[in-house]
Amino acid sequence: MSDVRLYVDEDAGEDAVVKGLRTREIDVLTNLDANRLSATDAEQLATAISLRRTIYTFNVGEFARLHSEHLEQGVEHWGIVVIPDQRCSTGEKIRRVTKFFKSVTAEEMLNRMEYL
Repeated sequence: MSDVRLYVDEDAGEDAVVKGLRTREIDVLTNLDANRLSATDAEQLATAISLRRTIYTFNVGEFARLHSEHLEQGVEHWGIVVIPDQRCSTGEKIRRVTKFFKSVTAEEMLNRMEYL
């Protein structure tokens, strides 16, 4: 069983949240780190898939659609995590993501979409 490795898209790439997750020993790669700024949501998910990482985003609607399409087409992904309420504090975002990722494995995230 392996730890979840996170890919943060441009939508959710708040510096304070990324730093907070890294200090809590979450393996985080941002779209900036991957040189994927301005990529479409579909391209961001494809990048996460190629890197075997779970994508973290705020874009609920688009990623719910992409998740459904992937399931219908039999295309696997390494998980999608969204926080629908973007207004929650930086600390709350860090707590939600950390608590969740400390409770699941990468294998358990396969083809899963989770709302935190």
